[in-house]
Amino acid sequence: MGLFAKFKAGLQKTHSKLVHEIKRIVTRSPKLDARGIEDLEAALIGADLGMELTTQIIDKVKLSYETQGRDGSDFFTIAAGVVEGSFTQIDSQLKRAPEGLTVVSIVGVNGTGKTTTAAKLASLVQSQGDKALLAACDTFRAAAIEQLKLWGERLKVEVIAGSYGADPASVSHDAVTAALARKAQFLFVDTAGRLHTKHNLMLELQKLHRVMAKQLPGAPHEVLLVLDATTGMNAMNQAREFHKAVPLTGLVVTKLDGTSKGGMVVAIQKELGLPVKFIGLGEQADDLQPFDAAQFAAALFKE
Repeated sequence: MGLFAKFKAGLQKTHSKLVHEIKRIVTRSPKLDARGIEDLEAALIGADLGMELTTQIIDKVKLSYETQGRDGSDFFTIAAGVVEGSFTQIDSQLKRAPEGLTVVSIVGVNGTGKTTTAAKLASLVQSQGDKALLAACDTFRAAAIEQLKLWGERLKVEVIAGSYGADPASVSHDAVTAALARKAQFLFVDTAGRLHTKHNLMLELQKLHRVMAKQLPGAPHEVLLVLDATTGMNAMNQAREFHKAVPLTGLVVTKLDGTSKGGMVVAIQKELGLPVKFIGLGEQADDLQPFDAAQFAAALFKE
């Protein structure tokens, strides 16, 4: 399946709802009246595109209607262009250390898919010719270490793990040592899920990052927050709080195939200025895809 086909399939729920609503509104009247504008705003906000981007889209559509009439105004092309344009200033490539090992810390609340994301990212960089290791730093959740080891076996990625109840910072220290000794290019650190409101757990995450930085200056080079798309705009609060505690470098948005609110990707990036680096469009290893603004915008709006 090609990249656009994957985006289209993964965003099908959001796309279907949006396109159906917008078609109903724009075909109702030859003119874009106040009621039509209000209904279009509601459809875009309903997909969690956020107020700022919704306003931009509506303003461009109104201008197009005024200058060209309905025949020259393709709402979907205009909306896709605005969405794509909102991502243009942001680099969504996975960061690399200037030389040697790159450490990527995977953070987020419980249930967003951090462990799966860490494993899929390790598999992705290995498919591109780099050696990757995984660090099982979630030493609290039942079966978290086994889950990561299973993914490691399946995707042929070595996992560095301690015992349950071990200090996560100690495991991260051992993992950095192992990755350096094995001359790996990437180490993906699977951290424990933690509520963004729990101060003590945020302090623990800061300690884990400090320990790695002491051992390898600059680490972690990437701090990726994994967000569950099905939570919609609630993910915004998670992103704000995590960003305060540990400066984030990017976002991974999972479970986009299970929601009609895929616009939250755009809204969060717009507010926080954080790049969306990867999006999860399904259960398979290759369903985690590098984010592509043009493909994403087209999959949301193009018929």
